[in-house]
Amino acid sequence: MGKRELLEEARKLDPAERFELVDAVLQTLDRPDPEVDRVWLEEAERRLAAYRAGRVRGVPVEEIFGTL
Repeated sequence: MGKRELLEEARKLDPAERFELVDAVLQTLDRPDPEVDRVWLEEAERRLAAYRAGRVRGVPVEEIFGTL
């Protein structure tokens, strides 16, 4: 089955099923890297600690995205 046939079949799926299909395909391209995950976890913990210690302040969502 070629790309065109696959796309035609995918279009027959309901939106939730298409989303699941796309997510599954993307996961085949993005292999988790435990080292990257570890570094990001450390960074997230560092940022949370800085926030809790009052060294950084939160920014209201409206300031970032405007009036919702």
